[in-house]
Amino acid sequence: MRIGWLASGVALVAQESGGTAARIEKALEAVRAQQKVPALAAASFTTDELLGVYAVGERAHGSGVAPGVDDAWHLGSCTKSMTATLLALLVERGDLKWETPLQKLLPDAAPTMDAAYRDLTLVELLAHRAGVPAMTSPDATLNRCAALDMAPTEQRRHFARAVLALPPSSKPRGELVYSNAGFVLAGHVAEVATGKPWEELMEKLLFEPLGMKSAGFGPPGAADELDQPRGHGDDGEAIEPGPDADNPPLLGPAGTVHASLADWAKYLQLHLRGVKGDVKVGKITLRQATFERLHAPYPPTAADSSDRYGYGWLLPTREWATGDKRVLTHTGSNGLWYACCWIDRAGGFGMIAATNTALGGGPAATDGAVGVLLKERMAASGGAKKEK
Repeated sequence: MRIGWLASGVALVAQESGGTAARIEKALEAVRAQQKVPALAAASFTTDELLGVYAVGERAHGSGVAPGVDDAWHLGSCTKSMTATLLALLVERGDLKWETPLQKLLPDAAPTMDAAYRDLTLVELLAHRAGVPAMTSPDATLNRCAALDMAPTEQRRHFARAVLALPPSSKPRGELVYSNAGFVLAGHVAEVATGKPWEELMEKLLFEPLGMKSAGFGPPGAADELDQPRGHGDDGEAIEPGPDADNPPLLGPAGTVHASLADWAKYLQLHLRGVKGDVKVGKITLRQATFERLHAPYPPTAADSSDRYGYGWLLPTREWATGDKRVLTHTGSNGLWYACCWIDRAGGFGMIAATNTALGGGPAATDGAVGVLLKERMAASGGAKKEK
C-alpha cells in the first residue's frame, strides 16, 4: 500500500486533436524511458467523459510490439474497492447486512472461529481493522489452501476456516493492518450469501452492467500470442500468462482483476456519479448514502494520514483536489505489474496509470504518468479561469 506524491510531470494540452495526443504520448514516453519500464499507460476522465487513453513502450521487453490503448492491465489491489462495491450491491439487494457478525456470515467457519473474530463485521474486514493476518507475501496457510484440487470458492472456504481459527495478528478494531486475507474473507462472504463464485458475481453484478467488456481475472492475454502486455519478473523478462504470472485465484477478491484503462475508468466513474446521487447498476440501485459509506474512513475520526482507509480506498487529502480536498486513491501490484488511481471526488475528475513491471521504476513511472495528467488538468483549469 503506497501513496505517491504526484510531483513529476510535463506540461500537456487537451487531447481532442491528433497533435495534442502525440504530445501526451511523447511526455509519457519520457517518463517511461526515465524509469526504465517496458510499457506505460495512463488515462484521465470526468464523471461522464473519458478524456483520453494513452500507451507507450512495449508489451514485452525486447519485443518491439507497442501496447494499444485498448490493452488490458493487471490492477492488483485496486481490485479491493471493486470487491467492496460488490458487497455494497449485495447489501442494497438484501443479500447481506453490514452489521451482521462474522460468525453468522461464515457459519462453516464459526465452530472453530477464534472468539475475537465472532462479533466483527464486513466493515472491519474491508477497512483492514479485523486483526486478520496480512498475508501480503507467500504464506503457509495460503499456499496450502491454494494447492487444494478444487474450485477457488472451495479453496476460500477452507482458507476462511483455517485463518479464522488462528488468533488475530493485531487487536481487532485497533490499528490498520493491511490484509489481503481480510479481503479474501470478505469475497467469500459474498459467495456464502449468494451461493455463487466471487468471479461470477463480479462479472454479472459489476462488470456487465458497467459495460466493462475487457475485465477479467488473472494475467491478460494468451500464452501463445503477444496480444496483450506481459508482466515482468525480477530479471526484467516477460512472463507468459499462466500460473506463474499472477497470485493464485484464491486471492481474487484481494487483487486479481485486469481491465483496459477505459473499462477501469467506467468503474471509477460509477464512484464519481455516486458522489452526486443514487446510481442504478443493472437492476440494483446504489444509494448516495452507500457511496458515502464506501468513501468514508474507518474509524470516522482517523487522522488525515495513511490510517484513513475504508472499503478498499485510501482517503488522504491533496491540495490539488477541490472542495474538501479529499481524494480516493489506491495502488495495486502482484509483483509483476503496477497500477494506481486517483479520484477528486468533489471535482468529478480522475486519473489512472499502469505499467507492466513492479520493479525499480514501476511505482515512480505510474506516479509520473498521473503527474503529467494532473499538471495538464491544473493548467486547463487555470486557462478556463483566465478566459472568464
